[in-house]
Amino acid sequence: MPSSGQVTLKLLAKELGLNVSTVSRVLNDPAGTESKWAAPATTERIFSLARERGYSRNPHAASLRTSRSDIVGVIVPRLQDFVLATIYEGVDEAAAENGLFAVVANSLDDPGKQRAKAEMLLGRRSDGLIFGDAHLHEPYLQELAGRGVPLVLVSRSSAGHVSVTCDDYAGGRLMAEHFLASGRRSFALVAGSANTSTSQGRTGGFLDVLSEAGMEVPEEWIIHNGFDAAAGQDAARRILGSGRVPEAVFAVNDFAAIGAMGVFRERGLSVPGDVAVGGFNDTPLAGGINLTTIRSPMHEMGRRGLLALQSLMGGGSAESLRLAPELVVRASG
Repeated sequence: MPSSGQVTLKLLAKELGLNVSTVSRVLNDPAGTESKWAAPATTERIFSLARERGYSRNPHAASLRTSRSDIVGVIVPRLQDFVLATIYEGVDEAAAENGLFAVVANSLDDPGKQRAKAEMLLGRRSDGLIFGDAHLHEPYLQELAGRGVPLVLVSRSSAGHVSVTCDDYAGGRLMAEHFLASGRRSFALVAGSANTSTSQGRTGGFLDVLSEAGMEVPEEWIIHNGFDAAAGQDAARRILGSGRVPEAVFAVNDFAAIGAMGVFRERGLSVPGDVAVGGFNDTPLAGGINLTTIRSPMHEMGRRGLLALQSLMGGGSAESLRLAPELVVRASG
């Protein structure tokens, strides 16, 4: 046989006494040694000889033959964000299990950067895209769908597109029910970015429970300004600037909740004695500082998103999923 750099499917097939197409299908099947294209004994012979001869698949040549690259592009607001990083880990894990390769890019939650990164990924022959940075009204996503690009949203949703998210509305309801059950009667909301489904769902569920109990949140205490710690700090200062202190504050992201807690404590307020604080996602840092929060299934969200996209890339269908949240009660409220 030739050296490993020259080993081809044709040469393997000749030595095995098999058809080239059979050898190709077996070696390129994501199922590996469980391939359906040949009997188990034949499959083992093929893989054994390929290993012995040092054969390696040429992904570029394969993509030219099949018009598939087996690359999935993933766009997130910021990979340093623990939530999106965990979702991406789920995507990457499921991709590897299914013979796909996931490539991630940051958009900084900017629509222009989102478009630029997506077009670069498509230019490098990504078979489909997963977006973790969708906004409620997203013309670019509609444009991609019109071009026939398979796409799935994770973490956030946008009308008309397949998405895999936490049931954010249910999570908001859980937090409001908890605060009411603990005797709290005045509330503020650190509500995130208003143009995202996560903000809309979480605040909507929270406010609906309060409304059903005959209560409401003053307009000046519903603050839309982002999901990070800096946003939480700013919101807490604005809340306290009203001259009053709410009995409970719900931040729709753990990091915003942590930022708010820091300001309250700087101002001499006790958490939860003077003001209870709740967050959303249950990041490891939330557990470290005893933050009451809503646990969202971040890793599973990524896995399910990849599997939904794989179905769409294969010409099949996929349904949007909303995964169940869980209330985690700790010392902050």
